[in-house]
Amino acid sequence: MESPHQFLHPRGWKPAQGYANGVAASGRMIFCGGLIGWNADQQFESDDFVDQVAQTLRNIVAVLAEGGAGPEHIVRLTWYVTDKQDYLSRLKELGRIYRQIIGKHYPAMALLQVTALVEDRARVEIEATAVVPLA
Repeated sequence: MESPHQFLHPRGWKPAQGYANGVAASGRMIFCGGLIGWNADQQFESDDFVDQVAQTLRNIVAVLAEGGAGPEHIVRLTWYVTDKQDYLSRLKELGRIYRQIIGKHYPAMALLQVTALVEDRARVEIEATAVVPLA
C-alpha cells in the first residue's frame, strides 16, 4: 500500500536506504510505547535477535490495528538494541523480515545501542509513531 505521507529528502543528499530522513504527515497520531519481542502472553519464544525483531514488528502492527492504522501510517521508528553488531551483521535478514511485516514502507528511523532493556531476555525494543490521515 502506498504511504499517505510525504517523505522528505533534501536535493543533493545521498539516497537514504531502509529509512527516510524525514516525513511530513497530518492527521490522528498513534504512539506505540516501546514494544519488545514477546508474544501476547508476554512470553519470549526465542532469544534470537531477528526472531525478536519480527515479533516486535508484529506487535507494533497489532497495536496500530487497534487504532485503525496500518504499517503504511508509520512515520517514525526508534529502535533500542542491546548489541548493534546483531543489527549490522544481519541486515539482509532484517530487511527481509521487515518487508514481510511492514512492507516497502521506510519511515524516519533511529537506532540506539543501550546497555540493557527492562526485560532481561529482550534484545530489541521499538517505539513507533503513526499518523492516520483524517477522512
